[in-house]
Amino acid sequence: MSIRNLNFLFAPKSIALIGASTNPYGIGGVVARNLKAGGFTGPVWLVNPKFADGADQGRYRSIRELPSAPDLAVIATPPATVPDTIKTLAAKGTRAAVVITAGLKADLRQAMLDAARPTLMRIQGPNCLGLILPPIGLNASFSHRMPLAGDLALVSQSGALITGIVDWAAARGIGFSQVVSLGDMADLDFGDMLDYLTDDKSARAILLYMEHVTNAQKFMSAARRAARVKPVIVLKAGRHEAGAKAAMSHTGALSGADSAYAAAFRRAGLLRVGELADLFSAAEILAHTPRLEGERLMILTNGGGAGVLAADRLTDLDGRLAALPEPLQKSLDAVLPATWSRNNPVDIIGDADESRYVETFKRLLVDPASDALLVMNCPTALTSSSKIAAALVAAKQQLATSNPSTSSKPVLTNWLGDDAAREARAIFAANEIPTFDTPADAIDGFMHLVQYKRAQTALMAVPPKTPPTQKVDTASADAIISAVLTENREVLTEHEAKSLLAAYNIPVAATRLCKTPQEVSHEARELLATHSACVVKLVSNDITHKSDVGGVRLNLETSEAARRAAIDIITAATRSRPDARLDGFTIQPMIQRSHAHELIIGMSIDPTFGPMLMFGAGGVAVEVLRDSANAIPPLDLKLARDVISQTRISKLLEGYRDRPAADLKGIAECLLAVSALIVAHPEIHELDINPLLADSNGVIALDARVRVSKHPRPALAIRPYPVEWETETDLSGVGQVAIRPIRPEDEHLYAQFLKRLEQEDMRMRFFIARPNLDRPMIARLTQIDYAREMAFVALDAKTNQLLGVARLLADPDFERAEFAVIVASDLKGKGLGWRLMQKLIKYARRENIGELFGHVLSENATMLQMCRELGFAVAGDPSDPTLSKVVLHPRSMNQPIEK
Repeated sequence: MSIRNLNFLFAPKSIALIGASTNPYGIGGVVARNLKAGGFTGPVWLVNPKFADGADQGRYRSIRELPSAPDLAVIATPPATVPDTIKTLAAKGTRAAVVITAGLKADLRQAMLDAARPTLMRIQGPNCLGLILPPIGLNASFSHRMPLAGDLALVSQSGALITGIVDWAAARGIGFSQVVSLGDMADLDFGDMLDYLTDDKSARAILLYMEHVTNAQKFMSAARRAARVKPVIVLKAGRHEAGAKAAMSHTGALSGADSAYAAAFRRAGLLRVGELADLFSAAEILAHTPRLEGERLMILTNGGGAGVLAADRLTDLDGRLAALPEPLQKSLDAVLPATWSRNNPVDIIGDADESRYVETFKRLLVDPASDALLVMNCPTALTSSSKIAAALVAAKQQLATSNPSTSSKPVLTNWLGDDAAREARAIFAANEIPTFDTPADAIDGFMHLVQYKRAQTALMAVPPKTPPTQKVDTASADAIISAVLTENREVLTEHEAKSLLAAYNIPVAATRLCKTPQEVSHEARELLATHSACVVKLVSNDITHKSDVGGVRLNLETSEAARRAAIDIITAATRSRPDARLDGFTIQPMIQRSHAHELIIGMSIDPTFGPMLMFGAGGVAVEVLRDSANAIPPLDLKLARDVISQTRISKLLEGYRDRPAADLKGIAECLLAVSALIVAHPEIHELDINPLLADSNGVIALDARVRVSKHPRPALAIRPYPVEWETETDLSGVGQVAIRPIRPEDEHLYAQFLKRLEQEDMRMRFFIARPNLDRPMIARLTQIDYAREMAFVALDAKTNQLLGVARLLADPDFERAEFAVIVASDLKGKGLGWRLMQKLIKYARRENIGELFGHVLSENATMLQMCRELGFAVAGDPSDPTLSKVVLHPRSMNQPIEK
């Protein structure tokens, strides 16, 4: 369940408080007082069996006595009464409830959900502060104050945190569109809230305080959708929660809950902040600041020391100080004393008055050398800090009128001091100019803008076209995994693990199996004929990290040395692990690359987000170095390069001094291959490639560990590309056509496709002759979430030209999905649109979509006739006589549609 009936929660016309109290200090009394005082204009009914008989000023003894079903019920009754209360409300017709009551154990919680399910009644809570909707005067909470109305949505698992944020925001003139306390999230969760708030125009940005996610797949789809529309800022508690206590692989040991959340937030394009104060400053700056176009910051100050502190903080946070071009210097020379800094920070000297501030401010704001401007002021006895603030506000307003482009450049302020700055800060707050108490706070606020911009850029970036690779040998991979599971084993031998990697074209060091030291000697003799040295390793399913028990011997240059090494390995392993079964040895060439880097690539299961990939610095000291980054599969080349760049070792991989750059493309492709392996084989539960050697000549896996299981693993948090929907067909008059799901890298095909569309066909599809299909829009059309939407593209099988597209977009509940289809103008009437629609309908049936609908211009007779032949019902659109609405119900169809 997702957004169904949430309109009753967030736009109620009537409210009932069940458990209202006359005790002014009890929860029922406080909530009742807040409901009455908030300014809500609809009826507010108070219910308590202790009230006197008959309705008295909106007081009732039972739910049944209410004059009608309340849109929203607020429940503050003892835990044992909650399920029956929900059942009674649902029967009366209520479709949303806020359950403030705490202490619902598992049985009562389930009974509550069971009572709500038949009518799809939505429940916020239990164990929550309540719900506050300032724009409509609704305060259904026990908060100590009513927040200001504004355009920030605040969603928190912690009720206590909400009260602190509300208090802080009120002092700064920041208001909220919704304040939602999720509590225990029995029903309404973060995914539901993001889905709802994405389409709510009253919320310009979304602030989340999160302790955990309950449904990763729903959360990721909702978060990625929301982040494309508006800023989403998240403060995640529990950053240092321990991950797996015991794991077979280095990956499992290094991956913890927080690293998975961090990877999820990055993938979704959310802005993550680390502290409560950061959430405040992010709210401050996003509440009043336009989106940042670049990352160059200009600093204007009357105190050199303050400016240097800000510049240092900017450097610490990997920010960018704007350069001061010569024309701008000359312009400033005309209004500043000769002793000004002539650099950024622009220090206009301590005796600067409002006139000097304003003249400098105007020049810096208009000049394109910077993307944002931080104005600082140190109080002096020579000038008035508040007069300077007022003058700057007036100058900014004047510039917005005379030069509207300046409105898109963010302006931040930092007035130092306490008493001297109080009035100035109030002036800025009243005029929606972000203001901060310290230079560090101001820079942190600016970096929130930068980080948000980076997150959006990453979210909308188009990956490079996937490089052509050899076809993977899925049959061999399946056979290896099946054989291990048939033997009731979980851990692959090194030889099996490397064979599995090789099936996906990951370069591996050739490995041979030996049972005895004598066999080791024989194999070594053959290896050393072509290699200078070899490596002997222990084989034991009971020992994961062989080097820990002396189970690895390197750089063996003779067959006799290899035989003795095997004997020594048995002795050492038996001494360290007398309980372990020793199954033999592997022998492989000693790969010697003097300038190679030891890396690790792995996968483990996160309890929340499922399969999680890891990349970092490898070798035996991997846990000590702890230089790694995580990513949610599936990956493309860009995502693979991004996860590499998040590690410290990535700087070394780029080359330094006499060491050439490593094969970064090869490393990224190796990550891509591991991602594909993990997606295709759900039996894999853990994987390590360590070390993966990488240098300018390429990559090679020296060791690998893989654990498989018959038990199903958690689903991928992001639905992968559905390769099973790829088909080819032969169309008369068109030729061989490949029909497949759209990919992000298809963006470059759209430019040529749009040229094949006549203006009239564009109007028929988009209802306007010249739709604004700019780069961001085309990126949105190609970067789809396969869990919520589908687009099938038809491509010329020979030239790869885009010939047509059919797409659907489902609501979060998969009850309804809107479709659209368009084909190249020169291919109309050749059956391509029909084939695409057939495919789309079959997909809608598989996804169990209730209704597939579309809007067609009533004059588009060809499209309407095709829809009728495909089984759509066609009717006029009452809201627009120029449109017809076509509707199909895939869920109820019994037979596949064929032309």
